[in-house]
Amino acid sequence: MKAIAIDDEPIALEVIQGLTDKVTFVEMVGYFSSGLEAMQFMKPNAVDLIFLDIKMPDMSGLEFLKAFPNPPMIVFTTAYSEHAIEGFEHDAIDYLLKPFSLTRFLKACNKAYEQHSLRENSPPSTPALQPFIFVKSGYENVRVEFKDLLYAEALGNYVQLVLEDRKIITRLTMSEAEVLLSARGFLRIHRSYIVAKNRILKFDKKSLWITNTELPIGPLFLPEVEKTIIPL
Repeated sequence: MKAIAIDDEPIALEVIQGLTDKVTFVEMVGYFSSGLEAMQFMKPNAVDLIFLDIKMPDMSGLEFLKAFPNPPMIVFTTAYSEHAIEGFEHDAIDYLLKPFSLTRFLKACNKAYEQHSLRENSPPSTPALQPFIFVKSGYENVRVEFKDLLYAEALGNYVQLVLEDRKIITRLTMSEAEVLLSARGFLRIHRSYIVAKNRILKFDKKSLWITNTELPIGPLFLPEVEKTIIPL
C-alpha cells in the first residue's frame, strides 16, 4: 500500500516514519506538514492510505477529509480523544491516540491492509517479510538480520537482542518485540524471553537451550512450547 502522513508536528512525522520502516507492506511516499501540501501531491499521485492528524492550523484533518468525495483509507493520529467519535463517523480505518506504540500502530496497518485487499477484490495474503529490521539503539538505528538473532531478553523497560556475535539493547518493549518476531520463526517462552525456534538444541519442562545458554520456560508458556516443538 502507498501511504502518506500529514501532521503539523515534525516530531510526529518522524515517529510515523520510524514505525512504518518496520511495516513491510506499507510504502511511505510522502510526509506533509499541512493538508494543502498533501492535496497538491495527491493530484498526480495515487495514495491508498493516509495517517492524518486531526487538529492542525489552517486546515484540520476533518476539513481535509471533507474535500474528497472518495478519500483514501484514513488512520487518524491525534492527541485529543474527544475527536474519536467524529473521526469514526468519517469511516476511518482506525484512530490512534498519541503517543501510540508499535504494537498499536501495527494493528492499524493490518486493518488497513485487509481493507485494501477487499477493495482490490482479492483475499488478503501474507505480506512479504523482510529478512532484517532496523532497531533504535541509543542514538543509532542498527540493522539486525533475523537469521543471526538467537533470542530477545527483557531488560526492564528495554529489550536486549542477543545475536551470534554481539548484543544490542533496544527501545522496544517485549510486546512490540513479540509482534515483530512471532511471524519470523520466534517463540515466546517466558515473560522475559523470545527465542529463535531453529536455534533450540534441547528442552525440558523448565528450560531450553540456545547454543550453550540455558533459558527458563515460564509455566504459562510451556503448553505453547510443547505444542510448537513436538519430539518424535
